[in-house]
Amino acid sequence: MPTFNTTTEKITLIGHNDDEIEAYFAGPSEPGNYPGVVVIHQLPGWDAWTREVTRKFADAGYNAIAPHLFSRWLPGDENELRTKAFQTWGPPDPQVMGDIAASATYLKELPNSNGKAGCIGFCSGGRHTYLVACQLPGIDAAVDCWGGSVIVDDPKLLTAKRPIAPIDLTEKMTAPLLGLFGNDDENPNRDQVNRTEAKLKQLGKTYEFHRYDGAGHAFFNYARGPAYRAEAAADGWKKVFAFYNKYLAG
Repeated sequence: MPTFNTTTEKITLIGHNDDEIEAYFAGPSEPGNYPGVVVIHQLPGWDAWTREVTRKFADAGYNAIAPHLFSRWLPGDENELRTKAFQTWGPPDPQVMGDIAASATYLKELPNSNGKAGCIGFCSGGRHTYLVACQLPGIDAAVDCWGGSVIVDDPKLLTAKRPIAPIDLTEKMTAPLLGLFGNDDENPNRDQVNRTEAKLKQLGKTYEFHRYDGAGHAFFNYARGPAYRAEAAADGWKKVFAFYNKYLAG
């Protein structure tokens, strides 16, 4: 896979409800027409690894943007935002969907866009990815990396901020979906992944699921120390780029 010269910048984006939010952008600096990827960060926050993933896509020939979904909680350092995220389980779903929709629009309106944009999300961002695939028609391909709580077995866990279990929206899914999961993960666990796949299959959705033995939550993320599984991560990234090459770059 070729490596592109890239440019990066921190930008201000008009997100949900016309709020200004921070975002990190990276893209090829060479002339061309490039697909876009919205990088949806995990619950701990908009961290250095998220921005590194964004640059990884730029290196591979994608315009990529990572919206800071906790922007409305600023000012605050990374530890303060992380604490608040775990206390609240993140911003309300409609707000997140609005911020992701704005990010995809930003990518598609770039002069060097090829007119297509996908998304990839990790942990809580994987859950958001499932929602995006069901709710945002402007997304052309979606990658769910170990997204938990797609299935909600306890109705008491549904709230005004997260009123619907993503699995219950599957019938509305329009984007092709790639799912990557560790078989040692507890959220989602094997049974939940199996049930999600069964629903996708039942409704005739376009999807690919890949599972990795000996891997748990966050197995892509070397910054998470013991959770990182180099071999599984390398294979997972190959799956991601093959999927995007099929649905975004073609």
